Amino acid sequence: MYKNESMAEYEYCIISQFDDKIHEACGVFGVYNNDDLDVARLVYFGLYALQHRGQESCGIAVNQDGEITGHKGMGLVSEVFTERILDRLDGKMAIGHTRYSTTGGSSIENCQPLIARYKDGRMAIAHNGNLVNASKIRLEFENQGAIFQTSTDSEVIANLISRHGLKCRNLEEALIKTMEIIEGSYSLIIMTSNKLAGIRDPWGIRPLCIGKLYNSYILASETCALEAVGAEFIRDVEPGEIVFIEGDSIRSIKTNYNKPHRLCIFEHIYFARPDSFIDGASIYNARIEAGRLLAIQHPVDADLVVGVPDSGITAAIGFSRQSGIPYGEALIKNRYVGRTFIQPNQKMREQSVNIKLNALRTEIEGKRIVLIDDSIVRGTTTKKIVQMLKNAGAKEVHMRISSPPVKFPCYFGIDIASKEHLIAANHTIEEIRDVIGADSLGFLSVENLLESPVGAPKNSFCTACFTGDYPINVPQGISEKQNCERFGY
Repeated sequence: MYKNESMAEYEYCIISQFDDKIHEACGVFGVYNNDDLDVARLVYFGLYALQHRGQESCGIAVNQDGEITGHKGMGLVSEVFTERILDRLDGKMAIGHTRYSTTGGSSIENCQPLIARYKDGRMAIAHNGNLVNASKIRLEFENQGAIFQTSTDSEVIANLISRHGLKCRNLEEALIKTMEIIEGSYSLIIMTSNKLAGIRDPWGIRPLCIGKLYNSYILASETCALEAVGAEFIRDVEPGEIVFIEGDSIRSIKTNYNKPHRLCIFEHIYFARPDSFIDGASIYNARIEAGRLLAIQHPVDADLVVGVPDSGITAAIGFSRQSGIPYGEALIKNRYVGRTFIQPNQKMREQSVNIKLNALRTEIEGKRIVLIDDSIVRGTTTKKIVQMLKNAGAKEVHMRISSPPVKFPCYFGIDIASKEHLIAANHTIEEIRDVIGADSLGFLSVENLLESPVGAPKNSFCTACFTGDYPINVPQGISEKQNCERFGY
């Protein structure tokens, strides 16, 4: 521990997630209760299942007889909510949110769900994604005298709905008008005094699905959250679709803004839980297939296949099955490493890998290791894991990545803000191999990656971070510098 650092600051530093991983925005979950369900606890368990999508903050909003109240805070779901708090959150409907900040800083003001007032009463909004024109809309509103309480895109959406609500006959028209203006990625759950609405952006970049529990309906980011609460999966919300849940019926509006489907490919690579299905494709099977194709594309003579916990494990199993090289557990993860709100200094950042992972020397010593991970972003963590294996006695370490080199910034809700922060945008593969200290390095090709989600059309994914082919024209006003500021770089 360094001088002038408290123990809390030290602990936050060493468990930091500001490492070589890509982080995504949020998880959303909503319930329309037609039974005698404890909606707050149902949402709590749904968010618990979606915790992997965001660990900075979380919240639950409930609707009791048209009055919307809630509770939210910084931290994990299990830290923010107690039995006493959940007992207070009683209602017929509820929505929840677990957040990793993209636009907007990490603060209590930016926690969601966002509760706002419009002409027909109160509404609560839970948003997963990122708008590319939010700053422009916000500036226009501020010039007209609007006051914003947060720095999130979600409040921009709430303002648009409220303004259109003044002119439109109903919420349906207001939402359609809002979708005509906002650009970017979004999965939204909106709760009003009498209904629940789910919206998915016209490209389908972010996932959203519908489930049923007894006679009640659920909206969620992933199917794993439905299974966690015992709900039956009904279907995915389609790109450009608005679904309204009121009483025992679901009503759908297919807007005319549908574009070619472009689900973010990182849902299959990293974001989604392995036991989820998105748009009909199994996340687990996609990662197994990616590992299998990686073994064909980049074969190697080795003694043991090792996956970086947890995101590289499934692809490592696929690589092992295809190559015939045994799979082994050679990296032990500290399961109690959590999130941080304090950006670590460089010294602590370097030590953090040793706190998160430890090499199992008895499995490694004297062996040629194939190390599988889902991606390399900055290269810092990868370098330290390779060195960790060699320090534990590995004879060789051959790095294999179950995705292509990340070369371009993302504007749709992933914190890849600038080429400056991407090792593959500035170095050749051989140079990256030298930097991380591996004996060989191979990435999965874009073509093979698109083959991995079995049953999904090859052209149905956004691969912009690999190819630079963005599904949405990014406004010229968003420079890489501004994008960095949005993500807090």
